[in-house]
Amino acid sequence: MFSNTFKALSDPVRLEILNMLRKNGRMNAGEIADNFDLTKATISHHLKILREQDLIYETKEKNFIYYELNTSVFEEILTWIVKFKGGQDEK
Repeated sequence: MFSNTFKALSDPVRLEILNMLRKNGRMNAGEIADNFDLTKATISHHLKILREQDLIYETKEKNFIYYELNTSVFEEILTWIVKFKGGQDEK
């Protein structure tokens, strides 16, 4: 169900991107890339993976693409995890 999402979350660079978006709000790709010692193509690849798993939104404005967290996916994951707290007879 969430296997690809967890795989996307398992990379330290992608986790740092998500943390930056959580702290700073909406950022463009250049602003994100400036925080890493990686090529823009590599950051672009990480953003693509996060986007494919619906962990971030992409908004195009003029010559920039802005990214922000999609908190609804995190809420779905939390809801799924909380189900494990229930009794053994719950399904």
